[in-house]
Amino acid sequence: MAERENIRLLALETLVEVEKKNIFVKDALHRTLYQKQFLSKQDRAFLTRLVEGVTEYQVRLDYVINCYSKTKVNKCKPLIRCLLRMGVYQMLYMDSVPNEAACNECVKLAKKKRFGNLSGFVNGVLRSVDRGIDNIPFPKEEEDLAEYLSVTYSMPRWLVDKMLAWYGKERVKKVLETSVNPSELTIRVNTAKTTPEALRARIEEKGIQVSKGYYTEEALHLNHINYVNRIPGYKEGEFFVQDESSMLVYHLANPENEYDTSGKRPLTVLDLCAAPGGKTTHFAEKLGEKARIEARDLSEQKVSLIKENIVRLGHVNVETKVWDALIPDKEREGSCDIVIADLPCSGLGIISKKNDIKYHIREEQLTELVNLQRTILTNAASYVKPGGILLYSTCTINPAENRENVEWFLEHYPFQSATILDVLPQELKAYAIKENMLQLLPGEVKCDGFFIAKFRKC
Repeated sequence: MAERENIRLLALETLVEVEKKNIFVKDALHRTLYQKQFLSKQDRAFLTRLVEGVTEYQVRLDYVINCYSKTKVNKCKPLIRCLLRMGVYQMLYMDSVPNEAACNECVKLAKKKRFGNLSGFVNGVLRSVDRGIDNIPFPKEEEDLAEYLSVTYSMPRWLVDKMLAWYGKERVKKVLETSVNPSELTIRVNTAKTTPEALRARIEEKGIQVSKGYYTEEALHLNHINYVNRIPGYKEGEFFVQDESSMLVYHLANPENEYDTSGKRPLTVLDLCAAPGGKTTHFAEKLGEKARIEARDLSEQKVSLIKENIVRLGHVNVETKVWDALIPDKEREGSCDIVIADLPCSGLGIISKKNDIKYHIREEQLTELVNLQRTILTNAASYVKPGGILLYSTCTINPAENRENVEWFLEHYPFQSATILDVLPQELKAYAIKENMLQLLPGEVKCDGFFIAKFRKC
């Protein structure tokens, strides 16, 4: 029992760090697990589930706490707030933990962290939740749809309001349902080294459940993975972790049909915001000697990550460079056959994988991001040769960052729409916007929420 108490203490300290420093839970949890490598597999799993669960369901937990506490959650001290969330999460979502134990352990932790004067408050709130757990007055869909969706799927209310305005009730429900469901791990097979069939057989020998891609032949989907670097083929560079939505960028670029790659000269490809290198290495793998690729990103740390993946995957046709995409590069003007602009965005298409994005994004940031994207698109436009291709992509579902940016871009720069319909998988053609844009929503498709647009320079 003492060790279990310690695991809850580690969970509490991790959550408080997230709360106080406003950092992503993935980073804080990774640091905790790295520092406590002696923990058993069972304890690591308990810690991970508790920390990630409290984070994912924070809106719903806070609603429940506020139903039974005279002091609202946002008025509590950070440690007490995290303790209450931990207690309620265990009561609602961890059947293996008796409600009595969840309450008692939180009270002990309050005392252990020198908040003994508030241990009675913690005890009182959690006991009240326990007594009323079968009759919590959750919002009703027919009375307040946005509040119902916000609490049911633990999404900030302002974001729900935005999504409803963008896509309507039924589509938003699908997006939100997906956001709280665990997602598969998707990998892209490095076909320069192996085949999807061969790698799948290797992985299945280790007892890992594998299924083929839904939209691309080089994709595999894996379930119940704890450590990516322990998957057969990782160290040998036989795959890269990448969602199928992101893999579509190469296929929609369609370089081998857009250009004569028979040997006159290699294509020049520039990836502006390339880390960790998924699209860069996909182009490198598929085009080989037919292309010379430059992968850029903002910092040495990000570029080092790209380099690591290039080396692991065995590509020799890629160069890297530290460069801020917001800064124009005069030397690159008019020099590229293909420019990839997968830009910083609000990330609203990947909440199922990064469940605290929804708490870090602010409403005013949506406008700030649009302005940032337009600045980078302006620079990107100058690098493309006449007749060359520009690919714009984001992992968000916000129309202002996607479709509206495309409309703005076509109004201001000498580009025209380039069709993607001829190479778009049949299952995804219903999600094309006009001929050159694709908007994927989580829950409607079997991949992340993602946006891709394709342009050709006049």
